[in-house]
Amino acid sequence: MDHTSDYTGDHADGFETGLTAADSAPDAVRESVRARVPDGDQHRDGAEGAPKEPKGTKAPADTGKATERPRVPEAGGSPQAPEAAEAAAGTENVPHARVRDQQREPAEDTPPADDDQAAAAADDDDVWDDGLIARRVTETAKAAVPVLETRGPGAPAPAPLAYDGPLRSRLDALRELVGLSRTRLDSNTLAEAGRVLDEAANRRRLSGQHTVVALAGATGSGKSQLFNALAGVAISETGVRRPTTAAPIACSWSDGSAALIDRLGIPGRLRRRPVHNPEADAQLRGLILIDLPDHDSAAVQHREQVDRILKLVDAVIWVVDPEKYADAVLHERYLRPMAGHAEVMFIVLNQTDRLPGEARDQVLDDLRRLLDDDGIALGEYGDPGATVLALSALTGDGVGELRDVLGQFVSERGAAARRVAADLDAAAARLRPVYATGRRAELSEEARDEFAARLADAVGATAAGEAAERAWRRNANRACGTPWLRLWRWYQKRGEPPTGRLRKAQPEEEATARQRVEQAVRTVSERASAGLPAPWAQAVREAAVRGSQGLSEALDELAARAGLPPGRPPRPGWWPVAVLAQAAMTLLQVLGGLWLVGQIAGVMAPNLGVPVLLMIAGIVGGPLVEWGCRIAARGPARRYGLEAERRLREAAAGCGRARVLDPVAAELLRYQEVREQYGRVTRVGAGVR
Repeated sequence: MDHTSDYTGDHADGFETGLTAADSAPDAVRESVRARVPDGDQHRDGAEGAPKEPKGTKAPADTGKATERPRVPEAGGSPQAPEAAEAAAGTENVPHARVRDQQREPAEDTPPADDDQAAAAADDDDVWDDGLIARRVTETAKAAVPVLETRGPGAPAPAPLAYDGPLRSRLDALRELVGLSRTRLDSNTLAEAGRVLDEAANRRRLSGQHTVVALAGATGSGKSQLFNALAGVAISETGVRRPTTAAPIACSWSDGSAALIDRLGIPGRLRRRPVHNPEADAQLRGLILIDLPDHDSAAVQHREQVDRILKLVDAVIWVVDPEKYADAVLHERYLRPMAGHAEVMFIVLNQTDRLPGEARDQVLDDLRRLLDDDGIALGEYGDPGATVLALSALTGDGVGELRDVLGQFVSERGAAARRVAADLDAAAARLRPVYATGRRAELSEEARDEFAARLADAVGATAAGEAAERAWRRNANRACGTPWLRLWRWYQKRGEPPTGRLRKAQPEEEATARQRVEQAVRTVSERASAGLPAPWAQAVREAAVRGSQGLSEALDELAARAGLPPGRPPRPGWWPVAVLAQAAMTLLQVLGGLWLVGQIAGVMAPNLGVPVLLMIAGIVGGPLVEWGCRIAARGPARRYGLEAERRLREAAAGCGRARVLDPVAAELLRYQEVREQYGRVTRVGAGVR
């Protein structure tokens, strides 16, 4: 019996599910078993060396020895190791009778069992059977013993699954999205997306002609009973003890399903085939039905198996009963998180035979209301969504309708792709907080100009332009001014720095400039990262901070190199004329003065009018020429200062752009790329071609 060791504390893996005692089965049953086993396999009944039982011969029921079931080859063609007998005749009414197989040496012509079979045989070597369960199965088993899936060595492999263009495009976009985000997001954030990509790739390599459907439910919901009703044979153990199902059991309606069941991690001893029924086989061809343990089982390993397999199957049939259909664990842990998988979900209300009168419709309506609260779309009136049915696996009422709906669902061959598309939607919804935002990721021109202006202020571009303008005017005054004023000004300003050189900044000014640079970087990073998801905003700020390292020193070098050019400013063409005019005015002053001195000394004839006029003309004309030159020098001096300021501003802006703005723009561009890929992932419309 399957899973009885869960109740007695022994190994559960040592039993196969749904098997009956061979000594109590009718002859027709054993005949059907032998008919379904390939002729090339070697079978032995009883202990080692006992003669083979001819067809149609009934094993004696009172021998007191365990009758061994015929070994059935697994999906690779290798025979399975013999297992322990189900129950011993003569101890049938003794509860908890311990049944052991006699240790036998394998025959020379028997191939060695694989590792799983050897482990199963080892577990069967010491197993306590439950007499009550054994007696119940012995009394009620009327169908043939189900056999494992077999496929001949020459049988063609099933065609792999093929995704259509939109679904492939979404998967490629998700793969690109994960690749672009690995250095920006932590591995936990991308773990679910990576799992979806891996499982989609694994499922694509397997059969596209099969649909894997899991039967899931709570303790006592009757899912194993429904499993047996669909298979037409008692495969999964049912009973009053809880939990009854301890390990997932697979039943396949067609060949070629071994790889899909291997993907679920279900061993060969837990794989079955339904009772032979041409109509049912044609209707459910391609179906692989999995009976899961209870999702609310007290055993942690049972819940872990349920969670693991639910991520791998193509569709799920949730079996609920009138008592637990509103269970919070079912709705909050499974149905609500899987609301996006409504198209590959069936919700079956079982045990309706327990609901009198209109209670069935009332419970069904309340179940639909709860599903709607969970956000699960219901497939009613032709709309895509979950299918809700009511049935009784005990009486068979409604099972035929489920079989019809399930047959139509399997024949469409679209469940696998719809499951992958739903997984993509779930992964995209989980990634939405780290990709979706209400603003466009860009750095505006206003923010760039403001950043450049702050750097220009920090480097003193305005002051440098004003200094250049003053230097040009000073040179104009020196060239066009009177010699006496130039001499006096030289005497007063001999402590000033030479023209074309900047004085060294004081420590206080350097500290202020550094603070301005830091403030400029902080401001532009905040404006660039405003509204972005937290990981990408952090990446933008980190890029700005990395670029700001050494920016102040680089700006200082630029100020010294790109500030005022060395030497004197360029001279305009009218300066020589002004210089000659100023020299003439000086010459008139000198000539008039010498004339007056000669008259005073008596060398020259007295005549005060002419020398005085000459001196007055020189004294008045010199300042007039200087004033005119100063007026004429305003425009060129201003242009010279603005040019110097512009040159320093461009140098500071170029340094800031290379060190800060370009890295920030690169991060924003990467974010725009992942946003585009995320948009491709969330696009609707994918399926199997």
